[in-house]
Amino acid sequence: MSTFLLIIIYIAFIGLGLPDSLFGTAWPAIYPDFGLPVSFATFVTVIISSGTIASSLFAARLINRFGTGKITAVSTSATAIALLGFSLSGNICHMCLLAVPLGLGAGAIDTALNNYVALHYKAAHMSFLHCFYGIGVSLSPFFMSLALAGGSWRSGYRTIFWFQFAIAVLTVFTIPVWKRVHQNHNGETEEKTVTLSVLEMLKMPKVMFGCLTFIGSCAIEYTCGIWGSTFLVNSRNLPAETAALCVTFYYAGIALGRFFSGVLSIRLSAEKITKIGQTITLAAVIAVFLPGNAFLSGGALFLIGLGNGPVFPNLIHMIPINFGRDISQSVIGIQMSASYVGIMLAPALFGIIAQIIGTSFFPIFLALMYSVMITGSILSNKKNSL
Repeated sequence: MSTFLLIIIYIAFIGLGLPDSLFGTAWPAIYPDFGLPVSFATFVTVIISSGTIASSLFAARLINRFGTGKITAVSTSATAIALLGFSLSGNICHMCLLAVPLGLGAGAIDTALNNYVALHYKAAHMSFLHCFYGIGVSLSPFFMSLALAGGSWRSGYRTIFWFQFAIAVLTVFTIPVWKRVHQNHNGETEEKTVTLSVLEMLKMPKVMFGCLTFIGSCAIEYTCGIWGSTFLVNSRNLPAETAALCVTFYYAGIALGRFFSGVLSIRLSAEKITKIGQTITLAAVIAVFLPGNAFLSGGALFLIGLGNGPVFPNLIHMIPINFGRDISQSVIGIQMSASYVGIMLAPALFGIIAQIIGTSFFPIFLALMYSVMITGSILSNKKNSL
């Protein structure tokens, strides 16, 4: 039964990934359609990220009260409804309103399932979990590229809605499975955890430095996802549909990196895999500086996904080991919130820069975010940072 539950969790994580890459891929077609400046993507991304931060901070209390299964089902359903709304939006205000349930749902799913897998499954399963997230974020730009080739970004949103709707139905009908698994294993319901306040966690230096690492890694991931397509169109002169395919390669790199991470975790520690990923990411960020054709641009983005992709799941898996199972939900909650700060602020900041300077600043911005990630990683690994 626990294997069946793991399959459900994997599928739910595909649903987490589906919306994340959709907006950035579609934006080069949306903003001229609505007659907006390119920087207006910031409004939607900031609202989504604000929702994910809020739900991540409150996730520990909600999970203790309702359980992971119910939180997952409700949250996946909320994101499905939001995706349908995006496909029907008539202006940016509609999208901003729909960004609220999209963000709240994503944050709850992310925090709940990450902690559950970190507590109950091996390191390989954490990497494979995020590999399925990579499948979700790879599917969206692929179908959106087909929709853009046909001249309609709305049909791309509708296609992804049906995928998300099917996943939502699955999570709703499998809620009883969660209770059965815990009764079979423990004779009781899902274990409770100690809930720490934000101030209590902020007094722990290792938590703070870990937050810095999450911010940098997620800033790279989402800046590439949201602005990568626009950068390729405006600064590398690629057609929108070709740029969307390059972003598909980027997300495929994330999925592949996390798959290899799961395989390597049999022999290597999560810390070593993280360092390997950060080294590949550095080389890839340097490659983005090089001007070239679609093949070179797509290859550089692919390598960023391949290297940075394993960093997040391995950081998550180390939290119960470094801080203990009893407070892991709270620590994951605040570090997930930190990651969404990076997700919210980095693409928004780059949007402002792109409006003033241009999207050609994209490689420099990635290099700056890499510096944030590696600084947090070095400081959090110091023995005296506890």
